[in-house]
Amino acid sequence: MKSKAYTLTCLTATLSTFFLFFFSCEDRPSRPNLIFVFADEWRAEAMGYMGNKDVRTPNLDKLASEGIVFRTAVSGSPVCSPYRASLLTGQYPLTHGIFYNDKPLNTSAPTIAEVFKASGYATGYIGKWHINGHDKNTSSVTGRRSPVPKSRRRGFDFWKVCECTHDYNNSIYFNEDDERHLWDGYDAIAQTREAQEYIKTHSGKKPFILFLSWGPPHDPYHTAPKEYEEIYKDYKKLSVRPNVPDSLNEVTQKKMAGYYAHIAALDDCMGDLIQTIKESGIEGETILVFTSDHGEMLHSHGMTKKQKPWDESILVPFILRYPALHGKNGSTFTMPINTPDLMPTLLGLCDLDIPETVEGEDFSKNIRENKDDTGRAALIQLPVPFHQWNYRIGGKEYRGIRTSRYTYVRDIQGPWLLYDNLNDPYQKENLVNKPEQSDLQRQLENILTEKLAERNDQFLPGPDYMEKWDYEWDKDDSPDAERLPQLN
Repeated sequence: MKSKAYTLTCLTATLSTFFLFFFSCEDRPSRPNLIFVFADEWRAEAMGYMGNKDVRTPNLDKLASEGIVFRTAVSGSPVCSPYRASLLTGQYPLTHGIFYNDKPLNTSAPTIAEVFKASGYATGYIGKWHINGHDKNTSSVTGRRSPVPKSRRRGFDFWKVCECTHDYNNSIYFNEDDERHLWDGYDAIAQTREAQEYIKTHSGKKPFILFLSWGPPHDPYHTAPKEYEEIYKDYKKLSVRPNVPDSLNEVTQKKMAGYYAHIAALDDCMGDLIQTIKESGIEGETILVFTSDHGEMLHSHGMTKKQKPWDESILVPFILRYPALHGKNGSTFTMPINTPDLMPTLLGLCDLDIPETVEGEDFSKNIRENKDDTGRAALIQLPVPFHQWNYRIGGKEYRGIRTSRYTYVRDIQGPWLLYDNLNDPYQKENLVNKPEQSDLQRQLENILTEKLAERNDQFLPGPDYMEKWDYEWDKDDSPDAERLPQLN
């Protein structure tokens, strides 16, 4: 039989534990933190966990094993500024108006940061912005190197940002007071260090969101730190995708060496960031996302850069880890998730109201229940081809859908592409208008038609949208420019 003294000791210990737990919980954030990390031009297949045996991504592979991997994460308008505007507003490009780089985001729709801030969150942004734009009398070089006024930061308070630069070793940024600074060394590493300090400073206080936007692995490719370039010095050993023309194999391998060197550096940055989250004691209550704004063709189908509707351009990595919800038990979704879906899904996971202006879908229930839904389709749109895929080098407007299995795309003339990505993962056989695929094509056409109707997208020629939004063409982008005989 236990003594009264023993019983009293146990009761005292229990009460002490209770009060310690109660008061420590009272000081902790009532809602999860959100850390959203995204790179520029990182295509989905360039990950170890996606089966790529050449790329070095151990930290992201581990993160993927602990979180939810969306294997069909779609950049619905696969180019920098349109993605970023859709990420912040949850809207499609023809609604928020950013379907062309270096145009200003002028919508009054609440942004994801404004919603979080109104709900008591601290908000921070580090890195590339690229939705401030500039007026007609300002060059893109000047506009990209000018500070973003406080009134145009759309809910972000902590601010270490450059509108756009890819000079990774001589990289500028502006702080909250518009003071110009230079990142120390390779900018992604310095930006990650800044993000780590932000996490340490804000952990254990009110909940926070932090967006970290890296410029690499976007070209120039051969500007990663030397120790990472050394990993891929034997570039001729790198595997080239089967949809790259044989004549372009070596030039592709050279580019891939630099591309993968940037990726290896970023993976180490991600490892440091994850370690800081853990050491700060907020791992369980933090939603951590890693993704990219769009992919990179790297000579697949003989093409380079982005904007194209092929998987190398539209599919991006997407990992979401939230230990308080699912522990560290990894799972994989094949359902498509599109750029406008990110804002409502993240708000849903944080139990915050989703503004009526949002057009994307909230998939937080799927994430909470760990329930894949392969019956969905993501809308892909390129209202205006420009810059690296303008009219003069063969660029064209298109609309399409990407399902968990199929890609279907129309250009302004009619059906253009149809791929069965399960049986043809490199999209080498275009099935469009083949009689034996007529039922499938009709089904996909109906889905696309419904999605365009939902978005009130009339699929007009690109110049019509430029005129509607009073945008000026950059040099050589106009459809009146002299056409070149082939794609770059």
